[in-house]
Amino acid sequence: MTSEPGERPFRRMVSLSHILDPATTPLYPGDPEFRIDIVDTVPKDGFYLRYVRQGEHTGTHWGAPIHFHTDGLAADQLDLDDLLLPAVRLDLREKCSHDRDYAITVRDIQEWEREHGRIPDQAAVIAWTGWDAKWGTPDFHGTGESAGHQPGFAPETPRWLLDTGRLGRRGALGIDTFGPDLGTDEHYTVSKMLYQEHRISLECLANLADLPPTGAWVLVGGLRYRAGSGSPATIFGLVR
Repeated sequence: MTSEPGERPFRRMVSLSHILDPATTPLYPGDPEFRIDIVDTVPKDGFYLRYVRQGEHTGTHWGAPIHFHTDGLAADQLDLDDLLLPAVRLDLREKCSHDRDYAITVRDIQEWEREHGRIPDQAAVIAWTGWDAKWGTPDFHGTGESAGHQPGFAPETPRWLLDTGRLGRRGALGIDTFGPDLGTDEHYTVSKMLYQEHRISLECLANLADLPPTGAWVLVGGLRYRAGSGSPATIFGLVR
């Protein structure tokens, strides 16, 4: 897409990140406490500063291959090209609204492609389950018998995306839940498969209603900690 000097090559930007707030940010069970302490104030010290304590996967975040593989790439070893990807969004809210354990299938992908065309190689394949609307409520993680139940990708789906080149070497899986795995999968089957090579995940995404099904890109920000397993992230959708 060409543009005049000084002209944006996209029409608008979309924030795909939730606001980080210890009062409302759901934490994955067992993750470190998220807290923010005021260290300095303008009246007392002449400037305002806070001390933020959180895990690398708090709130909207991305994960690097080392998160599940000791020999995988860490946050500081990724290329910049890993963080700017063409994006497709699959609207699966209807199916997930009836089944908290809905597993996204190859058929779901193929149905999307019949309407929108083939997924670009090395894309960010983003599942919109409707969980972004549950953010900040007990229903995000679930309560009682529903606790821990969240939709995710069936293992054969990323396997197919990998084998057909759609995820390529730099692609990503994105989702608005805690991660690409089913919430009940204690083995993290999909994450381990995804991170086996040079790929990342985008998790706890927000505002997916503003991301079109195709034609957008995602720009992934965050802190590239040395040996980091990922980072809380500001993720932008760039809509052409």
